[in-house]
Amino acid sequence: MSAHLDDNHGGAKLSWTDERVELLKKLWSEGLSASQIAGRLGMGVTRNAVIGKVHRLNLSGRAQQPRSTAPRAPRKQREPSLPGRGNGMPSMPTAGGNALKPMMRADIQPRQVALPEPQPVRLVDLSKGGRITILHLTDKTCKWPIGDPGAEDFCFCGHNPRDGSPYCEYHARLAYQPLQDRRNRKVSFG
Repeated sequence: MSAHLDDNHGGAKLSWTDERVELLKKLWSEGLSASQIAGRLGMGVTRNAVIGKVHRLNLSGRAQQPRSTAPRAPRKQREPSLPGRGNGMPSMPTAGGNALKPMMRADIQPRQVALPEPQPVRLVDLSKGGRITILHLTDKTCKWPIGDPGAEDFCFCGHNPRDGSPYCEYHARLAYQPLQDRRNRKVSFG
């Protein structure tokens, strides 16, 4: 009887005797799971120790577990249970761990905010000579899109860009607005 001392289990060496190895091979070929085999071998043998030994022994072929031929009952779909659902009652506000919980509060009314009149869109009327397709864009052309990207006449401005900008002087003023103007618009919108 020789012993195979090749598994480390919890700091102590696990002794794989010839008898244990033969039993492992037999149980594995019968189709038992690694957990079931570990339970049969006993003496502190774990599922992971069985799996490791099976791989070192290059055991591959396994018998299939017999399966029942009786049809399974279909699983019943459960509806998520939400407080107040189905009884006509709104859920009550609660504290803690409910960041995504919908709450209904009748005492809060949306405030009416008067929005400023929108400014009319200023169309840029550039000469047709300045407009270019995407195939002609370079670092020396304004990349401001003109028109609907899905339309056949879609193009880009194409004029000379100002230094350090992808846009010409006019389009850069449209694209880069002073911070104070943006803050004023936020305040007016609420």
